Amino acid sequence: MWFGLFLPQIAMSFDVILERATAAEAAGFDSVWFMDHLAAPGALERDTLEGWTLAAAVAARTSRIRVGHLVTCDPFRHPAVLAKMAATLDVVSGGRLELGLGWGSVEEELTRFGVTAGPPSRRAARLRETLEVLDLMFSGEPFDYEGEHVRLAGAIGRPVPVQGHVPVHLGGAGPRLTMPLVREHADWWNCPSYGVERLAALRPLAGDARVSVQHPIGLVASEADRDAVDAQTRRRFGSWGGTLVGTASELADALGAEAAQGVEGFVLQLSDFGTPATIERFMQTVAPGVRAAGGA
Repeated sequence: MWFGLFLPQIAMSFDVILERATAAEAAGFDSVWFMDHLAAPGALERDTLEGWTLAAAVAARTSRIRVGHLVTCDPFRHPAVLAKMAATLDVVSGGRLELGLGWGSVEEELTRFGVTAGPPSRRAARLRETLEVLDLMFSGEPFDYEGEHVRLAGAIGRPVPVQGHVPVHLGGAGPRLTMPLVREHADWWNCPSYGVERLAALRPLAGDARVSVQHPIGLVASEADRDAVDAQTRRRFGSWGGTLVGTASELADALGAEAAQGVEGFVLQLSDFGTPATIERFMQTVAPGVRAAGGA
């Protein structure tokens, strides 16, 4: 059972992000996750640091916590470039990369920045080729690749990742385009918050991939705080679906019920955007109960 902290870098200075990532590491979170957008959806005017550069900077300033993205937008980068970036980050972090990928579902962002990607079916097909190219690049051996969207001749990826096999996380809940990719290529299926209510129906479509769930969380310290925390969580994340608000024991019960269904990882965005105090309180008061439920 592992816990990841989602820290989407919207209007956060690097100092704040680093403070919260190091607090997560100290508190016992297993991973920290960033977003991959050229501009923050719904908040275009806010500063948004580039996700992969940010992950490398955080990895260089931490020692244990793993780093990843939910999710890397496949159309932004050529697969060979992405493979080179991923291998480099894995090497410089000592093997701490979690590779989260998606086919690019925010179509208006692609249009806004002139990224030619085509309709969803074409983007999903291109992600399939990216996944195949990543495997070939990570092997460290010369190869040719002839796909519909990607062609390489005599390509090679060096250095290879420290881990050998970098864990691949595919996020999404679409049964037609996303879940076949999960079944064929993913180590982990990250079920987003809006898909959690369909978890039981979607789980068989994931094949042998292990399951993580993404949730916005409102941790209530006392009954006097409940209404304020609930309002904050709904205001910030209500449109996402799958929000959870409650005391430590209530959250442990809710997440534990998912763990009992076979969920092995949780990527959580805290309603206060992950202040160090809330990060520590979650790991001390909620995580043990969830792990106990998963073990049972």
